[in-house]
Amino acid sequence: METIKKIFKNKEVLKKIGFTLLAFLVFKLLTYVTMPLINSDMLTGLFENSGFLGIVNSISGDALRNYSVVALGISPYITASIIVQLLQMDIIPALKEWSEEGEVGRQKTARLTRYLAIGLAFIQALAMTFAFHNSQDSGIFQSIVSDWAGQSNGMWFLVYFYIAVVLTAGTAFMIWLADQITLRGIGNGSSMLIVAGIIFSFPGTIISLFQYYISDGGALGEAVYASQGSFAGYVLFGVSILMFIVVLVAITYMQVAVRKVPIQYANRPGSAKFKGKSDSNIPIKLNTASVIPVIFASIILSLPATIFQYLNIGANTSNWINQIFSYNQPIGLVLYIILIFVFTFFYSFILVKPEQIAENLNKQNAYIPGVRPGDETESYITKVLFRVTVIGALYLVVVAILPIITSMILGHTYAQIGGTSLLIIVGVALETARQIETDTQEKAYAGFMR
Repeated sequence: METIKKIFKNKEVLKKIGFTLLAFLVFKLLTYVTMPLINSDMLTGLFENSGFLGIVNSISGDALRNYSVVALGISPYITASIIVQLLQMDIIPALKEWSEEGEVGRQKTARLTRYLAIGLAFIQALAMTFAFHNSQDSGIFQSIVSDWAGQSNGMWFLVYFYIAVVLTAGTAFMIWLADQITLRGIGNGSSMLIVAGIIFSFPGTIISLFQYYISDGGALGEAVYASQGSFAGYVLFGVSILMFIVVLVAITYMQVAVRKVPIQYANRPGSAKFKGKSDSNIPIKLNTASVIPVIFASIILSLPATIFQYLNIGANTSNWINQIFSYNQPIGLVLYIILIFVFTFFYSFILVKPEQIAENLNKQNAYIPGVRPGDETESYITKVLFRVTVIGALYLVVVAILPIITSMILGHTYAQIGGTSLLIIVGVALETARQIETDTQEKAYAGFMR
């Protein structure tokens, strides 16, 4: 409550929050601006099942389902950021040098990330429009477009190129909007837009659950709970909402959990004089990799099925692919869990570098009690990180498969409030709360030396 009071007393923080909300409003309005020449109603069937398209649509705030001018959202920029970050890990020496050049290097990296994001957005828009067109038998385009472009294949390329340019421009605008939020608003702009997109889809999810269990009104047709509107329907609706709240609280707790590795300094005087500084430690987060492993695993598992969906393949082949790459099937679920574990370990050891930590401790004349500096310190940190990552990977697996199991038990497939979405929301909310607290504290310390 004290922090909330400080927020309302701090005009600068209120201005930042107001600007961020205004940016969210602009984003939401743009999701309703449908692409010219497109009949978005024909795309509804492609989003009935969660998967690669469901992930992208959730991040874009249902903009992809509407095929709006910002259908790609900020996702190409996020993908470009991850690619550049991976390339800086001794893969491209020039990029590694940029990461060590301070502010100048960060500006170069940011510029490269934006250029790469624009290129990825254009390629993704071109491929996506082509795939949607083929899967819907030209139904996604208005009839006048089909009549005009159907006379020549070259005309279709012009249509694809035009739509790809408009969608790329929409992504460029989203990147600019994210930068404005970072500069003038609260939190990291890219992360805030992703969270905004997910939150925008929440009302639709609650409405779908209500229609499934309590009152359909013909909106869902025959795909409803057998005892809809009965006492059991109300109970299951309440259970679904309660489970969402419990998972949200659990994720919040796990996101802040850390394993503290104690350290001491060889050149520090007796602890009697510096009791306040004797608790130095290296905090290793339980979930170091955050939501990245779940997103990567979902995309890689869903991408093959999405690609084959647009190809003319036999029923047997389609069923075989569904058995392997759908996490609603036993084989696909096991593969999904394995991918989460692999990416969790891979990304955790990229972010937390035991060798670099050991080297920094040695430079600062610091050491871990009972562990010799150098190789033994590196080995000790590696073991601790490995054990913590095992727990973190299990945690991510539980969060990722809980919505899948819940859908099987409760019998509905409409809930898009998955573990991935909650992980993103909680992570960004915690970071934003820290920034707001820091901003309010700076205001409170203004008269400290008076």
